[in-house]
Amino acid sequence: MGNRLGSNFMFNLIAPVYGLFYKNQKRVYSRDLILLSKLLDITSYNNILDVGCGTGALSSVLNNMGVSVTGVEPAKRMLNVASSKKENANITFISVNKEKPLPFDDKSFDLSIASYVAHGMKLDERKKLYLEMSRVSKDFVILYDYNDKRAFVTSIVERLERGDYFNFIKNVKKELNQYFKSFEEIKLSNQASWYICVPLVTKTK
Repeated sequence: MGNRLGSNFMFNLIAPVYGLFYKNQKRVYSRDLILLSKLLDITSYNNILDVGCGTGALSSVLNNMGVSVTGVEPAKRMLNVASSKKENANITFISVNKEKPLPFDDKSFDLSIASYVAHGMKLDERKKLYLEMSRVSKDFVILYDYNDKRAFVTSIVERLERGDYFNFIKNVKKELNQYFKSFEEIKLSNQASWYICVPLVTKTK
């Protein structure tokens, strides 16, 4: 899946092709959000931030569930695909600079979600991601990303993308324990997990 927050050029280049998988992505997200609901009822929250929203598939599913969604993405062509979908007309999509903090006040959202973003970042970038998502989230930070169940094809693709997949799946639990008060993992069948994290600070002073 790659690091949409780190490889703007590549994801701008492949945005039209990536958009072809939009419907399938929505189907997968819909299925896996049902599993997430066993621990966390997404619909009980008023506003959610989708970090690295790409072409907007996850944002769209959350919107269909009746949640107010804001999607942020540095690859502008990805955002163009997301905003071009009529079904996403009432979703707020914002272009962000990956070198700068998220353009929101502290605790602006009930929770934030990053889907297949963290594994493509180097450790220093992941730390910034964890801290920024914690800063803007009142209750939870949720990562939807790879777990330690490896697959041959995924390993080859991730080597080509030159992300930090192998270190991520090896160290993700250690990292989450370090940067969050606590976390729970829901393992899925497709080498992915929901990581439900509680920020170190959960309320605005």
